[in-house]
Amino acid sequence: MKATQNPPAQIQVTPADLLRMAALYLRRHGWHQGTYYANTTDTLTAPACAVGAIGIAATGRRADHFYGLDFDAQVDFRTTVGVFTTYLDDHQPICVVDDDGYLLDEHTSPYSWNDDPARTAEQVISALETAADEWDRLHTQGGENR
Repeated sequence: MKATQNPPAQIQVTPADLLRMAALYLRRHGWHQGTYYANTTDTLTAPACAVGAIGIAATGRRADHFYGLDFDAQVDFRTTVGVFTTYLDDHQPICVVDDDGYLLDEHTSPYSWNDDPARTAEQVISALETAADEWDRLHTQGGENR
C-alpha cells in the first residue's frame, strides 16, 4: 500500500455474525454433545457443541480453553454466548429445579440445553440462526448498527 492510500476500514463483527458463523460451522462439520468438540484426531474441524462452534467463530480456530484467549477474542466469545443464553432464556427456557422444588438456575445454560438427550443438530443450528436474527432485529436499523 502506498503512503497516500487510506487503510481499509475495519469491519465490525457482531454477535449475530458470530452466531451465524457457528451455525454454518455445525452444518459443515457436525454437531456434538458432552464437550466443546468431539475427540477426533483425524480432522482439524471436529464436530462441536453450540458453544464450541461459537468459540471457533470468535477465534477462527478450535479453542479448548476460552479463558486463555486474547482479550478481544474473549470479549467476542463471552458476548456472543451471552446473547445466545438470553435468546434461550426468552424462547426455550430450561430451569433447573432441585428435589425440594427450589430453582437452582434461573438462566438457561447453553451447555445443558445443547446436551439435552432429546436435542437435535437441526434444533441447535436453528436456535443459533434465530438468535442471530433476533439480535439483528433489536440492534440494527436498515442494515446499520444502532
